Amino acid sequence: MRTFLARFFTLLTLAAFAGATCAKTAPVPAAEAKKVRAVIEAQLDAFATDDARRAFSYAAPAIRQMFGTPENFIRMVRTTYPVVYRPASVIFLKPEWVDGELIQGVQMTDSAEEVWLAVYTMQRQRDKSWRISGCQVAKSAGRAV
Repeated sequence: MRTFLARFFTLLTLAAFAGATCAKTAPVPAAEAKKVRAVIEAQLDAFATDDARRAFSYAAPAIRQMFGTPENFIRMVRTTYPVVYRPASVIFLKPEWVDGELIQGVQMTDSAEEVWLAVYTMQRQRDKSWRISGCQVAKSAGRAV
């Protein structure tokens, strides 16, 4: 069942980003996938401890500019993306390059056992580090078992 959900969410992710056109996808090398996962995990850890400054540090420059302060950023995440702010469980899907953008799907379960898909877009920085440039969240029709 978990494999089916992972494949379903991956297809859902690709469809969401492809729109009416065919998306060009490519695998992400294991070393880069590990780095991307580490950034997202670190931000989730920062949210779990209400460390706004650290959570904000993992956002891409445009996101930091948009929100201005770590406090504004964490307030937005807390109110708009509660499952990202406090997930009960997290399962990382296989990241993909989609039309030149690195996409990382993360299946999250909230405290009510509702299943969500968080689709992160990642941006590589000049220093070769990764930062989160966006996150879209969609609720699944299923429940955690």
